[in-house]
Amino acid sequence: MKSGERTYCCIDLKSFYASVECADRGLDPYETDLVVADPARGEKTICLAVSPALKAKGVPGRCRVFQIPKHLSYIKARPRMRRYMEASAQIVRIYLEYVSAEDMHVYSIDECFIDLTPYLGLYGKTAKELVNMLREEVLRRTGITATAGIGPNLFLAKVALDITAKHVDDNIGFLDEELFCEQIWDHRPITDVWQIGPGIARRLEAHGIRDLRGVAHASIDMLYREFGVNAEYLIDHAWGLEPCTIADIHAYEPKGSSLGNGQVLPCDYSFEEGRMILREMVDETVLDLVGKGLTTDHVSLYVGYRKDEGLAGHRSASRKLSSHTSSFRKLWTIMEELYNETVDASRAIRRVNMAFGGLMPEEHTTRELFADTAAEEAEHDRQEAILAIKKKFGTDAVMKGTSLKEKARGYERAHQVGGHHE
Repeated sequence: MKSGERTYCCIDLKSFYASVECADRGLDPYETDLVVADPARGEKTICLAVSPALKAKGVPGRCRVFQIPKHLSYIKARPRMRRYMEASAQIVRIYLEYVSAEDMHVYSIDECFIDLTPYLGLYGKTAKELVNMLREEVLRRTGITATAGIGPNLFLAKVALDITAKHVDDNIGFLDEELFCEQIWDHRPITDVWQIGPGIARRLEAHGIRDLRGVAHASIDMLYREFGVNAEYLIDHAWGLEPCTIADIHAYEPKGSSLGNGQVLPCDYSFEEGRMILREMVDETVLDLVGKGLTTDHVSLYVGYRKDEGLAGHRSASRKLSSHTSSFRKLWTIMEELYNETVDASRAIRRVNMAFGGLMPEEHTTRELFADTAAEEAEHDRQEAILAIKKKFGTDAVMKGTSLKEKARGYERAHQVGGHHE
């Protein structure tokens, strides 16, 4: 390791949801054909995970159920998001027995970064030995296998995990800047590289660039014209550079914030049915605002239609409010206006997303001059009472009658985590 250089790892829990389901059944995920998918959602539903045994038979990790070869027999496990969150928390607690929270960044439910630098001397181990110690402890106590990437910065550790670890026997990838240029510059598709999505790839390909070697040797002026300030990250990553540290992540404070709510609908919804779903979502998100002691002055709406040939797939709109509020009455009035003005009543709706932006603590909010203060305070008290009841007796303890209508989603979603069953 160079003087002053740090050593990071990125640890991923392999086929996490499927591995949890196998572990809970006392099964080996490398020997068991299992998919995590909700049987109630039909053959077109996406598999949230497939076991490594099925992957070895050519089944991709995020396929739809109908795409699994018919000759294969497998266990179909209904998603249990709360159980996966519990398993993830258990594994994070295992890591924290060996490293400080200051040196760890939980990136997702099944992935985290750790700055290994202070612990190499402490434990008298190489980076790979230390990572193996963590992996073995997780496997022993949970039955879940982890893979990892190691590098001198967060980006290289992540790319080592995503690409290099798949091609080594011990499933621990390593990259430094020199190895990165040797092994990753010519790797295709470029979308395998962290933070390069299909949109960026298409824009690069328009300039004849299909890999990171092309980015590294491209015209800097062209990259800045095409990507603006984001070109800086692209150029750094093309050379395996990443100045951001875990300490920087912990210290980061976003300039703006928002609360959102969205769902993919299980079937076609009419204009009026979509309005009913939106009202449920606004109600739920307003309670979230009140529970966090926040107010908003900006609302946004996105509606996705069923894919009809030759027609646009979605509509979106937003509106700035004259003042901050957490009043359901005010926010629903504005959101309903947006819905009526934006949505094509002749189209079948399949997705609804909404968000409140410009969040501010309610104690800093200035009331409108002619506001009905007594009515707003009474509404706020009702919202806090509802939150207290839900906290004590469950999310479905108090629900509006509209949530019991046919095709309403409020009651079902009250028993879900992340859009899936608990």
